[in-house]
Amino acid sequence: MKFLFLILSLVLAACSPGGIPALTPSPLPPSATPIQPTASPTITLTPTPVPTATPTVTPTPKPLVPNFEHIVIIVFENKEFHRVIGNKSMPVYNQFARDYTLLTQHYAVTHPSLPNYLAMIGGDTFGINRNCEDCFINAPSLPDLIEASGRTWRTYQEDMPRPCFRGSWGLYAQKHNPFMYFDPIRLNRERCEQHVRPLTDLYPDLAAGALPNFVFITPNLCNSAHDCWLGITDAWLAEQMKALLDYFSLHTQSFLVILTWDEGDTEAGCCGMKKGGGRIATVLISPYVKNGFEDDTPYTLYSLLKTIAEAWGLPYLGHAASDDHALIVKPWKE
Repeated sequence: MKFLFLILSLVLAACSPGGIPALTPSPLPPSATPIQPTASPTITLTPTPVPTATPTVTPTPKPLVPNFEHIVIIVFENKEFHRVIGNKSMPVYNQFARDYTLLTQHYAVTHPSLPNYLAMIGGDTFGINRNCEDCFINAPSLPDLIEASGRTWRTYQEDMPRPCFRGSWGLYAQKHNPFMYFDPIRLNRERCEQHVRPLTDLYPDLAAGALPNFVFITPNLCNSAHDCWLGITDAWLAEQMKALLDYFSLHTQSFLVILTWDEGDTEAGCCGMKKGGGRIATVLISPYVKNGFEDDTPYTLYSLLKTIAEAWGLPYLGHAASDDHALIVKPWKE
């Protein structure tokens, strides 16, 4: 009975407040260290350098024809190649041919004079087959393209009595002045008088340092060899070339002077033409041409027009655009 009472007392004591104390965790032994969470390591990524390709430098292609500051054409009359080259009456002409570049297979396009002159600046003969003074043409010509490119031009006609004179007078022949046949030039009086000038105006322009970019020079009927001995032509050429070369020595070395002929005295031709205007002795004078060089490529007067257009980035006019009429490329220095 006493034993049962003792058990009951113990149970009541446990259930009463202030009875058996709550259990508390045992402290860790001194040697035990709490385990702390380990921080994740910081990983720094170094980007792998991407190799850069070495740029390929494409060289600028060399132009087919130099971009001359000045181009001068001087046109003589009616002599076949063999009558000029090697002729002792023309020592000056032949010296230039030896010192610079001679085109040995260059041909006029037809006969007589006028259609060849028209071909030189218009790219066509326009169906004209005679030396007329009233056969005008409403078509573009080289001067239109030159002006549109921002360049300047003049033709200097020996013995022309006044600027933009219509007709022939004394030793001046309109048939050797193609600029007067194109309506856009002739019918614009102010433009015509500014650009179509007597040869005497060349020398003040040289003295003023004001030579146009494009120059077309026509000697009179005697000095062109049309009516007079070739020795007279050669002496006249010496005088003009001295004035021009003196000018270039002071102002620029970027020039081309072309000595050529309107036609020969045969029907020799090339380049797809059934008949031509004869083989003519054309010389290119410039610091940019090969010295003592003879180019035997078949060329025509259209080739001259094509080459001028190529030098200045102008459109090709008429037959100058045809592959039959070769661009002049061989004479230029590397």
